[in-house]
Amino acid sequence: MKVLVIGSGGREHALVWKIAQSPLLDALHAAPGSKAISSLATCHPEIKADDLDGLVAFATGESIDLVVVGPEDPLAAGISDRLRAEGVAVFGPSAAAAQLEGSKAFSKDFMARHDIPTAAYAVFDAADEAHAYVDSIARPCVVKADGLAAGKGVAMCPDAQSAHLAIDEMMGAKRFGTAGDRVVIEEWLQGEEASYYAICDGEAIVSLAAAQDHKRALDGDEGENTGGMGAYSPAPVVSESVEKKILERVVHPTITGMAADGHPYQGVLFVGLMIDEAGDPYVIEFNVRFGDPETQPLMVRMEGDFLPVLDASARGSLDAAPALGWGDASVCIVLASGGYPRSYETGQVIDGLSALEGQDKLVVFHAGTKGRESGDGFETAGGRVLGITARGASVAEAQERAYAAVARVKFEGMQYRGDIASRAIGR
Repeated sequence: MKVLVIGSGGREHALVWKIAQSPLLDALHAAPGSKAISSLATCHPEIKADDLDGLVAFATGESIDLVVVGPEDPLAAGISDRLRAEGVAVFGPSAAAAQLEGSKAFSKDFMARHDIPTAAYAVFDAADEAHAYVDSIARPCVVKADGLAAGKGVAMCPDAQSAHLAIDEMMGAKRFGTAGDRVVIEEWLQGEEASYYAICDGEAIVSLAAAQDHKRALDGDEGENTGGMGAYSPAPVVSESVEKKILERVVHPTITGMAADGHPYQGVLFVGLMIDEAGDPYVIEFNVRFGDPETQPLMVRMEGDFLPVLDASARGSLDAAPALGWGDASVCIVLASGGYPRSYETGQVIDGLSALEGQDKLVVFHAGTKGRESGDGFETAGGRVLGITARGASVAEAQERAYAAVARVKFEGMQYRGDIASRAIGR
């Protein structure tokens, strides 16, 4: 098979790393890809992830058998529809189905319509009405930008003052651009977060392992929300009984609901969940692509050939896809630029990567790097820079191996959390 992966970040690096292991693979391409990805796939830096015309022209011109879409923006823009119209198989939902992530208001209304458990909410197009609502509820809440904001358009607001500030930043200062023209204000749910993944072909599903992400920038779940500072899998909070509830109350109703609404869902359904003390799941958000950094530990844990599963999803034949297995545990530590998720500098030289090459049960995924002009090594090129990902017989062993590797890497301003996966180990 000839495969094209769209994207250039840590998630795409992990997907390329796993797909490259398939015996079914004849050629692997990435657009735009990166220097790190280029060791596994032929990269096309001239074709950006939002260049729909360029992506379609390349896929058709090169007779690509399967396109795997990494980021959410091209999905929301309709890349899957464009490719399917040209007869190209694509792993990723239509633009209509991608509204589950592209609009928080759409997803909340969808869940209300199909009785999928989620937090109570209200939607506002005017800042003054949003401010008045915050004053009227007088309790902790969550303020979300309605549109795509790279995972950062969420503000946890313990009091009215912080909620007013979030509204002003999103709707007034346009911190997230047009994504904040509308906001969703939700009740603050209590419990433990988890990420659940299911591969879908419009009707059938294949469940993947659960993971847990760390969204807050600082240890102890303090600081601002980020795109994710680390992740681990498995997530102990998703027990067998909890997983059964997730499938019965969330995943299956979502797939049947999307089909009933005329938007059959193909691709990966990523459900961000809050699990309460009774083990009941509530949807925090839907994502229509693999998460970053959860994909990194999932791909490192996964045993078996992932390519035929991706292909079966694209072609509506998941019932015939081979089974996947799962290794014991994996932990990913994100190394980020100083100042992230706000302003940060790039172009910092990264030291220590060569010492990690070839280490057993360790993979370094590149989220925001580029090759140095000298041609030797890497420098920072984004907020989240690297995902140091280790596998182990237990979460504790994987965590120890990952942090030992983190200690070998250095760049100016480097920041990371020191407690990734500690909740699982402390159980």
